[in-house]
Amino acid sequence: MEQPEGFDLTTGNDLVCKLKKALYGLKQAPRAWYARLDHYLQQQGFKKGVAGSNLYIKTDEGKLLVALVYVDDLIFASNNDEMSHEFSQSMSKEFEMLMIGELSHFLGLQISQTRVGLCISQTKYQKDMLKKYGMEDCAPMSTRMTTNCKMSKDDDSPLVDATHYRSMIGALLYLTATRPNIMQAVGMVGIFQYPPKQSHLLAVKRILRYLKGTSDFSLWYPKNSTLTVTAYTDANWAISIDDRKSTSGNAFFLGDCLVSWLSKK
Repeated sequence: MEQPEGFDLTTGNDLVCKLKKALYGLKQAPRAWYARLDHYLQQQGFKKGVAGSNLYIKTDEGKLLVALVYVDDLIFASNNDEMSHEFSQSMSKEFEMLMIGELSHFLGLQISQTRVGLCISQTKYQKDMLKKYGMEDCAPMSTRMTTNCKMSKDDDSPLVDATHYRSMIGALLYLTATRPNIMQAVGMVGIFQYPPKQSHLLAVKRILRYLKGTSDFSLWYPKNSTLTVTAYTDANWAISIDDRKSTSGNAFFLGDCLVSWLSKK
């Protein structure tokens, strides 16, 4: 151990700070926690998923258990009740963890499970966002943007508060986790974060007004879906006024379930 930068005493060069509680902004303690958890899970027969280092998969004679780790939160699912129970018991013994039951909320997502499928939404987050930006009583719109919307960084409209504008863009970007239908529109207004102008802010508010009228939209994953992969893609060729670049988009379905989507300039 070495003294951290800025920790300077006239005496006792061998003294260091003792960490009592790690904050999320400090990366060393969570890294040590993840290393221990990773070692334990792999000892238990889990393998890391290809999609990400926080995804763990365990198979045993047709039985499947999938675990997803986010800092100190862990969600898991299995096609075998006994396997789920054993995993819950082993984690509680090894770590100071509490089993809080069936998943209903996770990182701002609302999850509703039924016998026929799974529904994921961000309804509460969306309502809180509209309230935060003073749009809870706005008139709803049926579309996200005007037809053939073309914005430019060099228009003549006045400048607006950049911090407020970026906050709105950040909130909308997180909402695209369950609202792929606004991703292309959010991507377009997100380009003009410096310096944002009145015309750009009006486009952002239109997206919020669209959300006001579609607050009940969600992602639906039916239980008995096929494993057929279907892909859709499109591009608005050279539509950007400033640099003549295109914006492409794609969506991938696994059966009837939307599993991946993207909009990129």
